[in-house]
Amino acid sequence: MAMFDMMSPPLKGKASQNLVHISELRDGIVILQDGTMRCVMMISSVNFALKSEEEQNAIIYAYQDFINSLDFPIQLTVSSRKMDITPYLEEVKHLRDLQKNELLHLQMTEYINFISELVKGSNIMTKTFFVTIPFSASQDKKEGFFSRIGKGAKGAVGKGKMTDIEFEHNKTQVTHRVEQVAIGLRGIGLRVVPLKTQELLELFYNYFNPNTSRNQRLRNVDKLTIQETDAPL
Repeated sequence: MAMFDMMSPPLKGKASQNLVHISELRDGIVILQDGTMRCVMMISSVNFALKSEEEQNAIIYAYQDFINSLDFPIQLTVSSRKMDITPYLEEVKHLRDLQKNELLHLQMTEYINFISELVKGSNIMTKTFFVTIPFSASQDKKEGFFSRIGKGAKGAVGKGKMTDIEFEHNKTQVTHRVEQVAIGLRGIGLRVVPLKTQELLELFYNYFNPNTSRNQRLRNVDKLTIQETDAPL
């Protein structure tokens, strides 16, 4: 039940474009080259160890009910990354430059230097949790749940570009699944946020370009021209 086949570690000697099976990102939906669709939601976490035994049992039973209610596969993914506080420091620097009080200006500069040195000397990691919901229009509806897991919910390979009518129809179907998953996860006490197109772009950009993404920020997709959006990544 892999989260996109292209999520495996990049191989040496091959360009990232050759490993990306994404055909299009549209309206917060990932369209793969085989015609299948994926929606990705970011979810919060629960500190299970700090819960009482009664609360832990309630969470376990709620999660069990949630899993049993699904008739399609999903994947839970944990992403561990070194924390990037560059945007935060840039914001603090901007506020410092606007500060007219010399003492506060000096204190903010010292704070910026302290945080910068603290991060350099420590590997501060951040964990992000995602749930991926697939949809395949060509998938056999009679096929069992575990059979679909084994096949990875693959669609018809080599399918042509999805038309607007097909996209809207499939979008409705995958949206229903997203709502079902969101309701189930909220019942466990988790917060759920579906990723929009820009957030999906940043997710994949950071994954395939871990070093470049630290120094070169991704531009907002809404500000790109038509010629730029047609260009390869």
